[in-house]
Amino acid sequence: MFQNPDIWIAIAFVILIAALYRPVSKILTGSLDNRAASIKAQLDEAQRLREEAQHALAEYKRMQRDAAKEAEEILNLAKEEADILRDRAEQALAATIKRREEQAVARIAQAEAEAIQEVRNLAVDVAMVAASTVLQDRLDGTDGDDIITAAIKELPARLN
Repeated sequence: MFQNPDIWIAIAFVILIAALYRPVSKILTGSLDNRAASIKAQLDEAQRLREEAQHALAEYKRMQRDAAKEAEEILNLAKEEADILRDRAEQALAATIKRREEQAVARIAQAEAEAIQEVRNLAVDVAMVAASTVLQDRLDGTDGDDIITAAIKELPARLN
């Protein structure tokens, strides 16, 4: 049985396999471990990048909410300011209208007073002319002239 060269080849092959098993298994195991470590590092990096992306997304969503809230606050403030300005303009317009109305009433009252004074002055002038004419017709001579002159002199004192 030991004389058959096939057996010796088989034994040599088994010894060779046994001798090479440990270093080859170490090389293969090391290579696989390195590959596993590389894959694990890549997975860890991908997980870290995913977490950073989620954090950045959450941050941008928060910033978007804050910007929308700030825009709404600015819009509300602008509406309030517009309401205040409108109220002030309405008040100013009302005050202007009231002031002009008061001025118009004062002008009308002044015009009425001037018209009444003109009518009085005209009535006095007409009365004086009528009285003068009546007195001249009834009174002749120097007595009439003296009475008319005295009445005319007293007239301004009685009118005021």
